[in-house]
Amino acid sequence: MRFAYRFSGLLGTVYRRGNLSFTRDGNSLLSPVGNRISLFDLKNNKCETLPLATRLNIVCVGLSPDGSLAILVDEEGAALLVSLIGKCVIHQFYFHKPVHSVSFSPDGKKFVVTKDNLAYLYHAPGKKREFNAFVLDKTYYGPYDETTCIDWTDDSKCFAVGSKDMSTWVFGAERWANLIYYSLGGHKDVIVACFFEENSLDLYTISQDAALCVWQCDTELDGLKPMPPKDAAKEKKAAEDDEELLEEPKGEEIHGKADPSEEETRNKVKYSRVAKYFFNKEGDFNNLTAAAYHKRTHLLVTGFASGVFHLHELPDFNLIHSLSISDQRIASISINCTGDWIAFGCSGLGQLLVWEWQSESYVLKQQGHFNSMVSLAYSPDGQYIVTGGEDGKVKVWNTSSSFCFVTFTEHNSGVTAVTFTSTGYVVLSASLDGTVRAFDLHRYRNFRTFTSPRPSQFSCLAVDSSGEIVAAGSQDSFEIFIWSMQSGRLLDVLAGHEGPISSLSFNPMKCVLASASWDKTVKLWDMLDSWRTKETFIINSDVLVVAFRPDGKELAVAALNGQITFWDHDNAVQTGSIEGRHDLQMGRKELDKITAKQAAKGKSFTTLCYSADGQSILAGGLSKFVCIYNVKEQILMKKFEISCNHSLDAMEEYLDRRKMTEFGSMALIDEGGGGDEGVAIPLPGVKRGDMSYRHFKPEIRVTCVRFCPTGRSWAATTTEGLLLYSLDSGLIFDPFELDIDVTPSNIRKTLSQKEYTMAIVMAFKLNEKKLIQEVIEAVPSSEVDVVCSSLPDLYVEKLLEFLASAFETSCHLEFYLIWAHKLLMLHGQKLKTRSVKLLPVIQFLQKSIQRHFEDVSKLCEWNIYNIKYALAISQQRGMKRAAEETPGDEEELDSDSDYLMQEAH
Repeated sequence: MRFAYRFSGLLGTVYRRGNLSFTRDGNSLLSPVGNRISLFDLKNNKCETLPLATRLNIVCVGLSPDGSLAILVDEEGAALLVSLIGKCVIHQFYFHKPVHSVSFSPDGKKFVVTKDNLAYLYHAPGKKREFNAFVLDKTYYGPYDETTCIDWTDDSKCFAVGSKDMSTWVFGAERWANLIYYSLGGHKDVIVACFFEENSLDLYTISQDAALCVWQCDTELDGLKPMPPKDAAKEKKAAEDDEELLEEPKGEEIHGKADPSEEETRNKVKYSRVAKYFFNKEGDFNNLTAAAYHKRTHLLVTGFASGVFHLHELPDFNLIHSLSISDQRIASISINCTGDWIAFGCSGLGQLLVWEWQSESYVLKQQGHFNSMVSLAYSPDGQYIVTGGEDGKVKVWNTSSSFCFVTFTEHNSGVTAVTFTSTGYVVLSASLDGTVRAFDLHRYRNFRTFTSPRPSQFSCLAVDSSGEIVAAGSQDSFEIFIWSMQSGRLLDVLAGHEGPISSLSFNPMKCVLASASWDKTVKLWDMLDSWRTKETFIINSDVLVVAFRPDGKELAVAALNGQITFWDHDNAVQTGSIEGRHDLQMGRKELDKITAKQAAKGKSFTTLCYSADGQSILAGGLSKFVCIYNVKEQILMKKFEISCNHSLDAMEEYLDRRKMTEFGSMALIDEGGGGDEGVAIPLPGVKRGDMSYRHFKPEIRVTCVRFCPTGRSWAATTTEGLLLYSLDSGLIFDPFELDIDVTPSNIRKTLSQKEYTMAIVMAFKLNEKKLIQEVIEAVPSSEVDVVCSSLPDLYVEKLLEFLASAFETSCHLEFYLIWAHKLLMLHGQKLKTRSVKLLPVIQFLQKSIQRHFEDVSKLCEWNIYNIKYALAISQQRGMKRAAEETPGDEEELDSDSDYLMQEAH
């Protein structure tokens, strides 16, 4: 089995913090998700997470006007220049201090970065390759406190910067004779946003106390005069002299004054405040937290700490619309280029909403789990993933679009386990609230609720292969409860364990249940023989998780001592073991008193899963690594580092000595008097941080791993969200039984001689996907039957796998369906004998066909509805107008309706 799994998507988290940005065409939205960035394609209803990551959480994103480049800046000021076309990092830069905002000029030639109380103007990276992509042009001094926002004029001549000192500064991107800098006051609180009017120097400033000031400028943009050459040369020489004294070039410096002298303001641009408006009614104290302005339509959108947003038309300040979209603070707002769609990000609950204000409807409404995810399960065809979280919600995600399409909120406490039944249309979830619930994915409702006679907290869940028997383990009464799915009645209570039940698993082939407990035993229960204990395995340590191999012939058990043991359960013999504690490679938390090496002695794997073919096993626990082991050889095949985000705790093996003082770790110091920052010591055993404190660092951990039934991907629920890893087949040359005569030219020559079977066999030997596609698409549809019948058995399986992957991208739907149909009809009996081995391939094929079936059936239903509607309208129109129209018009209408009738038939 190949292990070329690559990160392919992040589900379950749609927005963390930072600014949202629409792409140039207005159809896609960039959203920062922790230390990664997700691109939401709103037109095609798809989400993609770019395969790159910063070292810490992203706090601001700058998008170039042409939409090809983005600058991502993290909490410490480390920046990545990213190509959105190639989806790769072009350049890395360190700003040395936290950055508040980044903004490209509308012409794309410059960008401004604000940090502390300064604004830095850089030359934007060009089309040619450069040694240093970030070249500093000018440094602007002016505000006394930290800067908060930036906005440019439409012609890129000037920009405005808002500050926490309640002032707004207008700076010239070039040294204009009548505008170098200008300071505006008039507010009583922090400036949240400032916006220029379209093709004008007129300015709107908005402060946190929900006040809007309208500033009128006495000069048009065309009225900005360039500085005389003599003065410009003198200033340039002075700047160069300064640079010679400095170790690093700072660029040209512009020092602004809040109260310049009369001589300095003579013949310069002047601003006057023409209006001041207040958003809050009298006695209402609702902080304004975010704002966005669409210049062409004069639309102002403002978001508040209470989750309310307002739409106003400027400059008259007419309220168009007001709506509450959340009960949490709105952290970011963005408007697309047409002004139709407005994106809102709420960092408290991790919500992302896109609202179409004219039709008053949601284009996108997504929210992840509020607390960390605990468990996940794949549907039998691998098309959907269900997740359960500590917030009591059960969410179902589509793996192809990466969107959540249904959320069940019936549980009153944390969900501990979720699973699909074999049909794929029923989801089961167990919770600490003492219920196991069954949800129907056809009608999206909770149709069964299973409970125990005495209230119990359920810690694990399993359902048999027929979907008839549901089992759940209790962590307080040490019993296993068995229910019937059909009737919802409790069938039996299995007692025998002397500790909390940690894991349950049904044998896929027999009606045998394996239960693991903290009493250091694994028990096998025969469901058909009065639920008696069939076998008891004694393990050296507390058992945490148990899993059956897909063919049901082997049992894997992970214990508290870090060992994974394998058992032949029919003969009650241990067949092997893996000592996996050292492979976990624990990190040290900021406030840990002991080293990571010592802490690792008490750590173990908390989740296990066999691969689809049963040859390898996936294991994860309280660390940033997921390990894949070969079961037969009992060796580590590959380790996946699921995160490099140092904003999470326990990421590094050793503590940073720079953060250690004689009084202890700097992490103990509670920074900031009630702002966004600050750290607190968590209670012992708390894994997700103490929510009552101003700031907490969640610990990195893997709570659940699962292999996709198709064998082409696996998923892990982590502190960051639901991570998907898929086989990236495009970059690997993996030939099969290759010999010297198999070359692309020879394959094409064989194809031209119409020896189709031989050409297909040769193409599979070379195993180049594009070449295989070329050969198969060259076979005439009339010849498919003959080619399929003469194809060797070994290549039937390979061809089925290729067809399944081709369905995902190709537009030749009917052609590939003919291939799949003929192969399965002609080789069905032989394939049935190897059904266990071939199951992942068949499920992959089923998933691809099912997705197309759903898309095409929706389209057909829509078309049928439209035709019926057109017919009904034409017939009605003919009836209504018969009395008042001339005979000639009536004939015309009749012919129209006849034509539509013929079209429909």
